[in-house]
Amino acid sequence: MMRRVSEDLAQTIQLSWRPRHVGLVLLAISCLNPAWLWAHGRAGEAEVTPRTIVFPDIEGGKTLVADLHMHSVFSDGHVWPRTRVEEALRDGLDAIAITEHLEWQPHLIDLPHTDRNRAYAIAAAAAEGRDLMVIQGSEITRDWPVGHINAVFLTDANPLLGVKSFDNPADVNAVYDAAGKYPAERALESANEQGAFLFWNHPDWLSQQKNGVTRPSPFHQAMIDQGWLHGIEIANGEGYSEEAFALALEKNLTLIGVSDVHDLIDWDYQPHEGGHRPVTLVLADAATPAALRQALFDGNTIVYYKDWLMGRERDLERLMPELVEVKGARYPKNVDVLELTLANRGDLPLTVELEGDMSFLNAVDWVTIPAEGELKLGLKTGQRLEQVELALKLRNVLSAPRTPFRMMLTLHPEAN
Repeated sequence: MMRRVSEDLAQTIQLSWRPRHVGLVLLAISCLNPAWLWAHGRAGEAEVTPRTIVFPDIEGGKTLVADLHMHSVFSDGHVWPRTRVEEALRDGLDAIAITEHLEWQPHLIDLPHTDRNRAYAIAAAAAEGRDLMVIQGSEITRDWPVGHINAVFLTDANPLLGVKSFDNPADVNAVYDAAGKYPAERALESANEQGAFLFWNHPDWLSQQKNGVTRPSPFHQAMIDQGWLHGIEIANGEGYSEEAFALALEKNLTLIGVSDVHDLIDWDYQPHEGGHRPVTLVLADAATPAALRQALFDGNTIVYYKDWLMGRERDLERLMPELVEVKGARYPKNVDVLELTLANRGDLPLTVELEGDMSFLNAVDWVTIPAEGELKLGLKTGQRLEQVELALKLRNVLSAPRTPFRMMLTLHPEAN
């Protein structure tokens, strides 16, 4: 596929292929009508495809798929805000936040502006009447010891900038230098006064943590103690920080996973080849902005990063029983091996290890349940049992750094 295509073509053509799913959709570009190919118009509504990120709802609530850190041309990204909306719809997201750098605006010479709410306004208009929540947010950008901090659920980004006018609004470096003199704690205070949710971005960034180990500075610690910093990214783009995961558990910070995308999602994450952006699964009472915000403040999140899920045990205990289902447990006639099917209702292939005294028939002690698929197994229970306690360890689902999540499934085999 050509790396550079027109925006209209990028919004219209979708190559949907994921090796772990059944199905291959190919579009023969050579057969397209050239007049249609270059026509203007609104891209169609996204359909459920192999690239769609799918996780089941929790009991009594919703599992919302959110990406709360991305950029457009209104800071240092390279796409129009509407493109972020179209990408999110194709990925099946429930919520996004385009979090432009308030201070770092490298496109000012081509796109001079002084309103730090513009990207949100454009994206919100593009998402109107569509199944996507666009949350207003910004990125507070400083050198160490502050680093980068996202604020989402803002009502007005401009007060966070702290500078009302610039001598030359198109002078990128002058704008950055002037804005950087505004005390970062005042920016965080302004965001908190608006009721925003704030989280520390890419805390293991080598540009600010030379050894790649997440360690809070005195500034971060003060903001956490004051209740002005509420979450931390444990997964950003291609990177994962287990120290950030541990810090979140220690300091009661919300776990966040984001794309931090600057170019096209298709370029950076290759969804047509089975990849996906990192996202935050927010366990909310309802599919509304208010419920999403409350769940973030309550810390009810799970991070989906590459082929891993990472969350607090309490939240995994809410999602995993909906994700893993046992179907058709039965003993065949004259056989004491329990037949069963493990079904996976989510986007992530699950690597499951059997614990306890029982073992699988004709399989090692660990198996992989394909994404949105099923796996038939035989379980050697020793004898026919009316109730079977199936103890599983999910190798790629973590409740803490290097700590697989464990779950117990109670089975009542069908009578034969």
